[in-house]
Amino acid sequence: MKIEVKDNCPIDNFKPCRKFDCAWFIQIRGRHPQTGEEVDEYGCAMAMMPMLMIENSRQTSQAGSAIESFRNEMVKQNMTTMSAMLNEVSKKKIKKG
Repeated sequence: MKIEVKDNCPIDNFKPCRKFDCAWFIQIRGRHPQTGEEVDEYGCAMAMMPMLMIENSRQTSQAGSAIESFRNEMVKQNMTTMSAMLNEVSKKKIKKG
């Protein structure tokens, strides 16, 4: 069931939407964050805010995952480098001793 929302403006005392005469009437293009469908529509920026916030949250989560993955790789590389340096120091001590 699709709910039809009245075309009125809560900021302007619920008068009919002014559409292109309003600075908040914008065009959104991209993919819907929940359905993955292509979106290319005009509408009120305030009405589209929930969809945009969901997409922002999804992108932030993906960035966090990428940063965590990068951190884990850096830890592995640092451990490998430290191990190699300790081996070299041990070899030099054995040669001197």
